[in-house]
Parts: sequence; structure tokens; C-alpha cells
Amino acid sequence: MLLIVIFTNYNDVMQATRLSAGQLKVAATGFLSLFSIVGILFYGLPFFYDFWVKEFGWSRATVTSGNAFAKVAVGLLGFFAGWLIDRFGPRRLMLSGILMGGIALIGLSTVTTLWQFYLFYVFNALAYMCAGPLPNQVLTARWFNKSRGKAMGFAYLGIGIGGMLVPQIAKWLNIQFGWHQALMILGIMTVVVSFPMAWMVKENPEVPAKETVLEQHRAPLKKIVKSWPFYLLVIGSMCSIGAVSGTNQNLKLFFSLDLKYSQSQAANILSLVLFSSVIGRLLMGWLADRFAKKYVMILIYTLVAA
Repeated sequence: MLLIVIFTNYNDVMQATRLSAGQLKVAATGFLSLFSIVGILFYGLPFFYDFWVKEFGWSRATVTSGNAFAKVAVGLLGFFAGWLIDRFGPRRLMLSGILMGGIALIGLSTVTTLWQFYLFYVFNALAYMCAGPLPNQVLTARWFNKSRGKAMGFAYLGIGIGGMLVPQIAKWLNIQFGWHQALMILGIMTVVVSFPMAWMVKENPEVPAKETVLEQHRAPLKKIVKSWPFYLLVIGSMCSIGAVSGTNQNLKLFFSLDLKYSQSQAANILSLVLFSSVIGRLLMGWLADRFAKKYVMILIYTLVAA
């Protein structure tokens, strides 16, 4: 029912702004890729952390370190990923990232040693870098101008809905097949859900319309990296994402191992948290089109801190 309401609202918004078929595909591509790469790989994977602790006897630090080490290692290549997007376009990077995301989950479902665990977590981080928010933002910017905030807000709904549904899906799959097979099925689902639309979408509009004309006055990169606001944005983003990531990585472990919640109870709370984010993503997209971006960012950072 939630998906029906969201897609009905999405259709009404797109019709109201008279968007082209290409823009509709871009919005759908962003939604589905973020549903898989962030909703499943980022928010869904911690659901399985306590299984690794119980079955292999690994510590919490070890289980959560896979994400930390992989993100640091791949994060150092973030500028290179941006160069690849500028050189080859976001679509090719997204396709490769989606495939690596599927490989990561399927591989993690079979690991028995730590080196295997870290290896597939590197694939996980590469998938996030290649098919996560960065290429989706570039793709959306190429197709949208005036309604870019609403388009990105809808795409980011994929994160909230994916993160909300995956704990419930994982819980059911775990009951039916066990956690190994559940994780493998989620890996297959990652590719099946997001790869087809990313394959069909076009990187650039053929005939720029009023809605898709990009801004003509942009500061050169050399000037940007020499300005202090750029580094404030970097620090703010790092702290905000770090806070969300750190909490998310430990929440299921806390519920399961410390509070002794059942798998069902833990899954329900995780879903509730991500359900609340759906409203926030819609609201922030709407605000970003109407108010100064920096004030919207301050509001977001305040909510994260709270």
C-alpha cells in the first residue's frame, strides 16, 4: 500500500511538471539503484551481523570493521570515481556497481574466513561508490534543473523504502531458508531490481528542454577546491554520514545481543526507523527547491544530531 501511494504521488508530480519519458526513466533508475545499493547493501546488511558473531565467534569490532576498512580504502578512490564519471558517464559506472553489489552479498553469504569477509566487503564498498548517490546525483543533474530537488527526493525514497522493507524480507527469508541463503537471495535481488532500468536509461537528454538546461555559469574545479566552503561541506557531509553509518552498523547488534530482542522485534524497529526517513526524504526534496540549500542542510544536520 505504501508503494502504491508513493508511486501515485510520483506520477502526479511528474505529470504536473510535464517531464519527458527520459526524465521519468532517470527518476526510476535513481529510485531502484538506491533501493538496492543503499537500501539493501547499506541498511539491510547489518541485519545479518549478529549471525556472524554467533556462528563464527567473531567480535562486534571485527564484524563492523569490514564496512569501516572497506569504506576507508575505497573512499580514498572517491576522486577517481568522480573522474571516471566525467570521463565515461555515470551509467557505465552504475551498471558495474550494481553487479559488484550482487557479488558482494552472494560472496558474503558463503564466507568462512576473515580474508573472504574483507574481500567481499571491498566489493560492497566499490558498489556503493560506483552505483550509489554520487553517479545518481550526476545523472539527475544532467536531466533536471528546476525540479532537481524533487527528482533527487524521489530517488532517495528508494533508500528509505529499501531500508524499511529489507529487514522484513530478510527476516522472512531467514525463517524459510536460513541466513546464508537469505543473504544470497538478497544479492540476486539487488541485481534483478536495479540493473534493467540502469541498462535502459540514457545519460544525456537528446534535445535539452527548458527543464533540462544545465546552468551555464559554473565555477571551475580549481577555484572550488581553493575555497573554504568546499571543505566545510566535506567535513559536514563526513560527520553526518559517519553518524548515520555508525549508528546503523551497531543497532541490530545492540538489539539482538544486548537487549535480547527477537529477530522479529529487531527487524520491526529497524523498519520503523527507515519508515520515518521516507517522510524526511520527501520533505527535504521539497524544501531544497524552495529555500536556500545551506539552510536545508543545517536542518538535516540538526535532525541527525538530535
